[in-house]
Amino acid sequence: MVVSHIDSVKIIRNSAPYINAHRGKTFVLMFGGEAIEEENFANIIHDIALLNSLGVRLVLVHGARPQIDERALLRGLTPRFHQDVRITNKPTLECVKDAAGSVRSQVEALLTMGLANSPMHGSQIRVCSGNLVVAMPIGVQDGVDYENTGLVRRIDVDGINDHLNDGSIVLLPPMGYSATGEVFNLSHKDVATNAAIALNADKLILFREQDGLISEDGRLLRSIELDQINEMLTQPFYAPEKQLFQAIISSLEAGISRCHCVSYRQDGALLQELFTRDGAGSLISQRSYEQLRHANVEDVAGILKLIKPLEEKGILVTRSIERLEQEIEQFMVLERDGMTIACAALYPYTEDEMGELACVATHPDYRGGNRGERLLEAIKKHAHQQGLTSIFVLTTVTAHWFQEQGFKQATLEDLPAKKKQLYNFQRNSKVFKLDI
Repeated sequence: MVVSHIDSVKIIRNSAPYINAHRGKTFVLMFGGEAIEEENFANIIHDIALLNSLGVRLVLVHGARPQIDERALLRGLTPRFHQDVRITNKPTLECVKDAAGSVRSQVEALLTMGLANSPMHGSQIRVCSGNLVVAMPIGVQDGVDYENTGLVRRIDVDGINDHLNDGSIVLLPPMGYSATGEVFNLSHKDVATNAAIALNADKLILFREQDGLISEDGRLLRSIELDQINEMLTQPFYAPEKQLFQAIISSLEAGISRCHCVSYRQDGALLQELFTRDGAGSLISQRSYEQLRHANVEDVAGILKLIKPLEEKGILVTRSIERLEQEIEQFMVLERDGMTIACAALYPYTEDEMGELACVATHPDYRGGNRGERLLEAIKKHAHQQGLTSIFVLTTVTAHWFQEQGFKQATLEDLPAKKKQLYNFQRNSKVFKLDI
């Protein structure tokens, strides 16, 4: 696909709010050893360097399972696991050290590259690592001695922040050190989760093979809430995702506002996820990414932009700015990342215990995602709270959609008296009614 100069300008302009929002924020990025083996990994590192140049504070946490397995095989060692956790004896620990050191060197080399005509040209990035993770042994569980496999005991927050404040990228391997001078093999998911929580990071970003979290029918789940993740974890289909889901759940429950899952195979997925409205992977948040709420006067401009094309086509009745400002309390809006993507209004006729559903509109880019249904459910709930027993709608074009939502065709005689007096016979709108 050829991108024109105009398209490039639009991309830069559209990304500006995200650049400003991310500057000075702390992101923890987690990728397993499989990502490092992928051909696209060099592009990921280039994108990480770009984030650093834009003022994002970055902590990278890497795994090394395939690299450890490779070294164990070369040494004639048989990998041993219990509940998908490696049992690390002394010979295996040497493989862990070797693999982690090799991965660290590879990442540092990629972040140091500054060849002309490369994405890293002109960059001067410092990468810092060290004894920033204090570990303790797992010990014996279910009668199994995990030996030098450990858990995170403490993250050196001050040490990491010192490096981040200097503009460095911090690299954390899947290893930790104890006060007794021992080295422990750690899960990179455990390191990343504990680092994100201890640093009170703004985001935890997880790289995986798939585009993000995938539903049972193969769909990419673009926006998920914490409650949904907890429910998914109970389903057999997601059993292989247990460690990943637990990392997400632990982070969100500890106060990390957003986790992202993106593919390490898709070129540019990280930048697309962070700097475009729709992203490239899955966003998991403590609450819905799209906020449904009552409108206020600051929403007038967004609502006008949304309904103007429909007014020009004669689908909606024209509303002036003044009228919208006066009636704004009747509106509900669905907001996505600061943009109004859907709206609807409820005008109550309390003496008739009826309400009018009006000005239902959804942005063209966000149709087909049950957003209209969400707004309708909120309007119905709001109407019920006001003591209304039914809602009606006047429509010229979207009759089928309202019928699909349970509305029944009615007549002018079914309308409140005040509404009948205002009926526009030139528009010849059809009347539909729904008992609530």
